[in-house]
Amino acid sequence: MAKVPTAAVAASGLVGGYAVARWTKKRPLGGVALAAAGTVAAYEWNRQAGPRAATALTTAYVAAFAGSHPLAKKLGAWPAVFTVAGTVAAASWAVTRRAA
Repeated sequence: MAKVPTAAVAASGLVGGYAVARWTKKRPLGGVALAAAGTVAAYEWNRQAGPRAATALTTAYVAAFAGSHPLAKKLGAWPAVFTVAGTVAAASWAVTRRAA
C-alpha cells in the first residue's frame, strides 16, 4: 500500500479548513474540511508510525487549530494559519520519516 504524504494532508486540512470557512462564511463547513483531513492524517499516522505517534500528532493537529486563533490576533489570520500548518507538517514529516 502506498504511503500517503501525511505532512501535506495535515497542512492542507488546516489551511483548507480555514479557507472553506472564510470563503463560504460557514464555519461548520470549514470544520468538516478540517475534520476530514485530520481523520485521514490520523489513520495514516497510525498506519505508518503506530498508535502512540498517531495520538501525539493528532493532539498536535487539534492544538494547532486551537492555537491559531490567539496567534491570529498577533500575526493576522492567514499568517497564523500558515504558521501552525507548517509546524504540524514538520512534526508529521519528522515522525513518519523516523518511523520508516
